[in-house]
Amino acid sequence: MSDQNTVHATGYAEAPGRETTEGRVFTVTGGDWDEIVTAAAKADDERIVVNMGPQHPSTHGVLRLILEIDGETVTEARCGIGYLHTGIEKNIEWRNWVQGTTFVTRMDYLTPFFNETAYCLAVEKLLGIEDDIPERADIVRVMMMELNRISSHLVCLATGGMELGSTTLMIYGFRDREVILDMFELVTGLRMNHAYIRPGGLAQDLPPGAVDQIREGVKLLRSRLSEYDALATNNPVFKARLCDVGYLDLAGCMALGVTGPILRSTGLPHDLRKSQPYCGYEDYDFEVCTADTADSYGRFLIRIHEIAESLRIVDQCLDRLAGTSGNGGGPVMVSDKKIAWPAQLSVGPDGMGNSLDHIKKIMGTSMEALIHHFKLVTEGFRVPPGQAYVAVESPKGELGVHAVSDGGTRPYRVHFRDPSFTNLQSMAVMCEGGQVADVIVAVAGIDPVMGGVDR
Repeated sequence: MSDQNTVHATGYAEAPGRETTEGRVFTVTGGDWDEIVTAAAKADDERIVVNMGPQHPSTHGVLRLILEIDGETVTEARCGIGYLHTGIEKNIEWRNWVQGTTFVTRMDYLTPFFNETAYCLAVEKLLGIEDDIPERADIVRVMMMELNRISSHLVCLATGGMELGSTTLMIYGFRDREVILDMFELVTGLRMNHAYIRPGGLAQDLPPGAVDQIREGVKLLRSRLSEYDALATNNPVFKARLCDVGYLDLAGCMALGVTGPILRSTGLPHDLRKSQPYCGYEDYDFEVCTADTADSYGRFLIRIHEIAESLRIVDQCLDRLAGTSGNGGGPVMVSDKKIAWPAQLSVGPDGMGNSLDHIKKIMGTSMEALIHHFKLVTEGFRVPPGQAYVAVESPKGELGVHAVSDGGTRPYRVHFRDPSFTNLQSMAVMCEGGQVADVIVAVAGIDPVMGGVDR
């Protein structure tokens, strides 16, 4: 082989070979990047190609933005994804239906309850038990999702403010998110990756005193909302950085399948909680927040207003919980023992859900009960053959689950339509023709989470 540089039909370039003790060695580099660099080098103008990320403080995780710039103007923008690939969808195929919740909760790690709910709704649809879910379980699901919506929006506002230089907004956002995470830990035992919502209901009921503590937390969060208005909403510097940046109109959103705050910033009040209610959302009083600016500022306002609406919904959930079976709670799992995992277990001294009363009952009552419990936990329940699609309104848009069963105890296929993945398509449209500094603002307005993109 010649020592001269050669380019193959595949586009891969070979550097000059060098002699080593093991013979001649050639260094082969990827073709995609080399083609871009070569083309840029041959250009007569000052256009250059810049990598923003995948390790960059403004890319919301390991997102790689490939920007072709002419001076300070972005002439072409592309996304490079896959740096956080987890194989969650494939891993679910090797676990039983209940164990799937421990995987999906880790996808978009800022919205775990939405991942869990969407997955469980799909499994329940396949099982045909949608109408059998206890009312209390649905109320708690709605409450946890709305608290999760608030925490997700707070992270979006905090990180977006940090990227714009507003460290105070970042401190406010993460300060208030801690209030939400304390509620999550109180109810589920974990701050994230909960696996709390299970097919058929919940892992366990609310602990004693949870309703009162959550109500106090809601009051605290509501009292702090005005601070965001004072700091950012009417701040002329903040508005100057967001207004008319990341513009995407309704036609663009429809063409790209964009949903969530980006779509609602065009003035279209599309919200699955209203158009396709689930978990009893039709019984709650709340407004769908919209804007008419179709830019990053409108998306910021929508998230602020949605936090207030979510607090309204949580208040309604707390009132309903107080009226369901008093302090003793109520069932939070379907009554069908062939599906229902034990859901009323007390936490044992080891911190696990080992209820001695439950163990004593199944071991002392009948051998059949013990065998059934063993099979349910180790093998799992069977789901009739079929397929189902269920979608929920996550903080970032439509989160859909397509679940397929072949009649076994494990999913044949589970595919997620994650809104971060779909919405990220709009990055190029929002950024091309704008300034490099505005790319950061546009991406912050999209609010992608790479755990959902690279699942």
